[in-house]
Amino acid sequence: MIHAETIAGTERRWTGALGDRLGDGLGRFAPVVAVVALVVVVFPVPAGIAVQGVVLGLLDALVAVGMALLYRANRILSFAQAELGTAPTVLVASLVAYAGWSWFLAAGVGLVGAVALGALVELAVIRRFSRAPRLVLMVATIGLAQLLAVGALALPSLWGERPTSIQLDLPVTLRLTIEPVVLSADHLLALVVAPSALAGVALLLRSTDLGLAVRASAERADRAALLGVRVKRLQTVVWALAGLLSFLGVLLRAGVVGLPVGDGLDLGLLLVALAALLLGRLVDLPVIAASAVALGLLEQGVTWHNPRDPALVEPILAAVVVAALLLHRRGGRQADSDSVSSWRVADDVRPMPAALRRMPAVRAARWGGGLAVAALLVALPAFLGPGDEEKATALVVFCLIGVSLVVLVGWAGQVSLGQMSLVGFGAAAGAHATQAWHLDLLGALLLSGCVGAVVALVVGLPALRLHGLFLAVTTLAFAMASTAYLLDSGRFSWVPRADRSIARPDLLGAVDMGSQGAYYRFCLVVLALTLVGVRGIRHSRVGRMLLALRENPAAAESFGVNATRAKLTGFAVSGFVAAMAGCLLVHLLTGFSARSYAPAESLMVFASVVVGGVGSLPGACLGALFLQGGRWFLPGPRWQMLASGLGMLLVLWIAPGGLADLAYRARDAALRHLAARRGRA
Repeated sequence: MIHAETIAGTERRWTGALGDRLGDGLGRFAPVVAVVALVVVVFPVPAGIAVQGVVLGLLDALVAVGMALLYRANRILSFAQAELGTAPTVLVASLVAYAGWSWFLAAGVGLVGAVALGALVELAVIRRFSRAPRLVLMVATIGLAQLLAVGALALPSLWGERPTSIQLDLPVTLRLTIEPVVLSADHLLALVVAPSALAGVALLLRSTDLGLAVRASAERADRAALLGVRVKRLQTVVWALAGLLSFLGVLLRAGVVGLPVGDGLDLGLLLVALAALLLGRLVDLPVIAASAVALGLLEQGVTWHNPRDPALVEPILAAVVVAALLLHRRGGRQADSDSVSSWRVADDVRPMPAALRRMPAVRAARWGGGLAVAALLVALPAFLGPGDEEKATALVVFCLIGVSLVVLVGWAGQVSLGQMSLVGFGAAAGAHATQAWHLDLLGALLLSGCVGAVVALVVGLPALRLHGLFLAVTTLAFAMASTAYLLDSGRFSWVPRADRSIARPDLLGAVDMGSQGAYYRFCLVVLALTLVGVRGIRHSRVGRMLLALRENPAAAESFGVNATRAKLTGFAVSGFVAAMAGCLLVHLLTGFSARSYAPAESLMVFASVVVGGVGSLPGACLGALFLQGGRWFLPGPRWQMLASGLGMLLVLWIAPGGLADLAYRARDAALRHLAARRGRA
């Protein structure tokens, strides 16, 4: 009897454990099932289109799994993942098209080059930031992506060529028709290579000592190092493997649908990979791969049903990602908690000691220096030509954008990669207010700020459940949807058309804003008032709540801080300032184009503020100067990308706190010298 009861109890436990594992498995793949159901119900496609979607999804899965491996190794989102594969693919195409090599020989060279490139990137760049905050390292990958993009663009020029796209077909004649698509040898090669590569990664991680070490170091790198695991060497291997996966995905994609080559940082190759990465919660490789295939089906389904409107793909993908993340339960993994805390990079500006601040020499330097800078800025148009006045005005506007990011990222601790979309909404609202409603510039400015605050509140709602990297990529998805859909004048009548000039109205109906000098001074006044207002917020109860939540959310809430209200306040203030900058920018350019507020621009603005110093208001201005300086003095996009990419890496390597941190170090050194001379050290 006892034996029978024991067996029955054991069976119940095994059955319960199996049921729990089955339930967990179904829960993991619930987003994948939901995406496939959406395709079947809303966007059904013929068999040939479905096969095309599966092929492209598998290729995106290679890129996404590589990004997931890098996240496991470094706890960052690498924006250089696509470029790791693009540069070797362009090399293969150049060897085939211009040097006359065979496809197979060139592909072998590209394969070796991709592995070597991934390892070189880790050794030469990523390892230099091993002790830096994860936010700094992620920005470093943006600079790295620019350098790799410049390298890819330069490769065909070795043969005197400059292609705009690459079609790298497998030299095998094979046609298989599945209506309405004619599959080629490139499709079949992708169907063989991509699953094999994914299976190889799974086998490596699960069945080898190397895979065990990679998983251990990904979970807790410090503990793995104590157990004798060579973490840095493993990271080099992971980057080499990520380069290989990216190369396979991009190379095969170039044979199936081609590869665009342009002057600029292109996020198109990362769109589906980013979405799949989030659906798999960044670390679940099987779910990430399956999500990429499901999203490939969705992408083809949307395109099939809207052949004249392919831009619908981006907002639909963004909606799927946000819905999946908001509905997914929060994880409790130790590594996730550690990675979230490592995103708090901003340090408070070191206050000047009161005893030193009261010294006559210090007071004279502060007031005299401030007045001299103010006088120089006001008189600057007298020393500049018309084109230079426009550049100076643009610098002021981008200082405002930087201030909005300092409030949100530096003080509130909410990472946003879509800030230029808020600038775009402010630009559209401001242009509509002056052209359709005939408001003056001041009224349009305030209206734009209110619109930006409302949009920022909507964008900030996911911050109530998401944080760190999840929130960052959610805002990037919103930026993609905004550029492709929400800021399209063909869909929304209130958005200005790109082919129409936007007149600059008078200020209060009396002050002429037609001259560039007058408009520059108006923007300068707006910046000065904004700095005063934002500084007041920083020292108010609201500012103290934002900083407390940034440093220790649990402790802040235990002292009665309303986390929901504080987070949304940070988004609203940031959105208000960013939208005002948009209103000023659209009237500076006297025209509206959604491309000016593209996701790549958001990444560059975010990176420039981190380089300037995300925790301080002077850092916002230094970051704007860093961003605009290359655009002013360098002749073309390639040189601009090269200089800004190298500049990012060098500044962040020398001073992870940004240019403002260097300035404060110089200030502190001067104060120590002064105190020593006065006997107050």
